[in-house]
Amino acid sequence: MDKSQLIVGLDIGTTKICAVVGEVGEGGLVNVVGIGTSVSTGLRKGVVVNIEQTVQSIRSAIGDAELMAGCDIRSVYVGIAGAHVMGINSHGVIAVKGGEVDQHDIDRALDAARAVAIPADREVIHILPQEYIVDNQRGIIDPLGMAGVRLEVKVHIVTGAVSSAQNIIRSCNRSQLDVEELALESLASAKAVLTDEEKELGVALVDLGGGTTDIAIFSNGSIKHTAVLALGGQNLSNDIAFGLRTPVAAAEKIKIKYGCARADLVRGDDFIEVPSVGGREPRRLSRQVLAEICEPRMEEILSLVDQKLVQSGYKDLIGAGVVLTGGTSLIDGCRELGEEIFNLPTRLGSPRDVGGLKDVVNNPKFSTAVGLLRLGAEKERAAEIKTFSSRNEAGATEALWARVKRWFSEIS
Repeated sequence: MDKSQLIVGLDIGTTKICAVVGEVGEGGLVNVVGIGTSVSTGLRKGVVVNIEQTVQSIRSAIGDAELMAGCDIRSVYVGIAGAHVMGINSHGVIAVKGGEVDQHDIDRALDAARAVAIPADREVIHILPQEYIVDNQRGIIDPLGMAGVRLEVKVHIVTGAVSSAQNIIRSCNRSQLDVEELALESLASAKAVLTDEEKELGVALVDLGGGTTDIAIFSNGSIKHTAVLALGGQNLSNDIAFGLRTPVAAAEKIKIKYGCARADLVRGDDFIEVPSVGGREPRRLSRQVLAEICEPRMEEILSLVDQKLVQSGYKDLIGAGVVLTGGTSLIDGCRELGEEIFNLPTRLGSPRDVGGLKDVVNNPKFSTAVGLLRLGAEKERAAEIKTFSSRNEAGATEALWARVKRWFSEIS
């Protein structure tokens, strides 16, 4: 397989690390050709706390993906999350030179929007255009080539702690991987699970991960708000371990297999076997007890998400409702509980429009990794188009000079 055509998305999560290898097929469809997962032990709430353990987990996931795809992986698109991530809205205004908007004008407007006070210990991860305004004409997606004298741009700027971003990059570099780009995990998940119609009508993506819950709100086809909660499925596992007096590893398995976010959905005669601590005999408990432990924590997480939606000021614009994704969203009753708390239409989101091993990745827990894959495909396609247009411009310039030289030789 031509390694230059391969793209790799690496989701470095609190509970799992997932690498997805893909190649761009006909019509821009991304075909998944390899997947590797490993247990993550070096992160806490989305932030690296032990580089050596993180490196080992990354190498394990990458090794499995290489084996399945039959290739060597050297570069990756990586997701970043954590409570340190913050999003702010900004805008920039410039005067258009020449009466027509060109790429240089667009770049200057984005630079003007970027000129906001950011602490020295933070760095910009994304500058995401929301809309352009040319001479008070609003709602413009791409102003290139338009006539006007004044150009404005509204943007959403995502920033993160410099140290957290550097530790992720350092962990990848020590795993012999080059980081092509860092991307906010909720934006990556949105690329995998949301439809264009949902983004246009207004939608909130809620990525329920192991250590964090990531929120992204879209309206009129563009990003409006991002937020991160330092709560996730790991908090639920800890509650189960404490409530059922069982090891955390066993609590994680119990949560995945038997967990339920709504106690009223569980039958009273449904029993589960719970391992004990210290070599004691396993116990047989009602699944109702487990659900009564899960429900308060899930209710807390989703209620805090609802508070974030209200505080953002965009909840009234969410016409398409809420899309839940991430591994924790797989718990029974999560969608029903979300619908009750948000008072909005709620669905589970899995990766869409992928080829190859689509049956394997058709699961909310792979949303971020597949989204990173799609992000990488878009970036590389844009780079190819730019290179192609540059070559055409260079060829046209050479042809012009050749004609000028020929003309001078004819008249001399």
